[in-house]
Amino acid sequence: MDAGLAGKRVLVTGASGGIGGACARAFAAEKAQVVLHCNRGRERAEAVAAELGDALVLQADLTQEDEAERLFAEVRRQVGGLEVCAAVAGVWPEEDVPVWELPLERWEETLRANLTLTFLTVRGFLREVEGTGHGSLVLVGSTAGVFGEAGHADYAAAKSAIVRGLLLSLKNEIVRVAPRGRVNAVCPGWTVSPMTRSTLDDPSVLDRATQTMALRKAAEVEDVARQVVVLASDEISGHVSGQVVLVAGGMEGRLLHP
Repeated sequence: MDAGLAGKRVLVTGASGGIGGACARAFAAEKAQVVLHCNRGRERAEAVAAELGDALVLQADLTQEDEAERLFAEVRRQVGGLEVCAAVAGVWPEEDVPVWELPLERWEETLRANLTLTFLTVRGFLREVEGTGHGSLVLVGSTAGVFGEAGHADYAAAKSAIVRGLLLSLKNEIVRVAPRGRVNAVCPGWTVSPMTRSTLDDPSVLDRATQTMALRKAAEVEDVARQVVVLASDEISGHVSGQVVLVAGGMEGRLLHP
């Protein structure tokens, strides 16, 4: 099925990461005009852009309001606006720290690097939508925000806020400025990417993680990217809004494989 994304202007945040890069490639495969955002990983983002025929790469620290506003101003200047945004950027703190040992500094950093970053991205995109009257937004959360994640309560809390309170508010707000505007979310489970590779290289970690999954394997970044494209497409998902798709092999909050 034609996703109807040819020629659509698409911003992918966090395009220097595994899932973000895969999303950029997937949108480009649909002949969309892709803008790749990065923060510290510019070389990786530029490598993806080169694969796509020198797509536009823009750098910004999206935890900072002025940088987020500069990013969207630059998008307007260089491509004229946006129809789609895939809000992929975020940070998973690797160290396992229970709440009673969790420093306030890490809590605040994690919320800023995930929840605040997503808010500033969403706000910038919806200001574009207000001017055009149409748009599709896909948030990338995590199964940590659905089932929780011991040792990472800060990350789980941020992602839960994104795919519950924020998502469900946004799908009602976007229609105030775009009657057919839609907002959905994808929640990856364990996915092989640069952010998780060092953890998943330990077979015992992967074995424990997949005990809660019907399909006992970690996802590939392309598995996630395809769902992002499906939800972004007005042709395929035109009557879908406020929904969360788990890309997690049938994960549940209980052991399926003792």
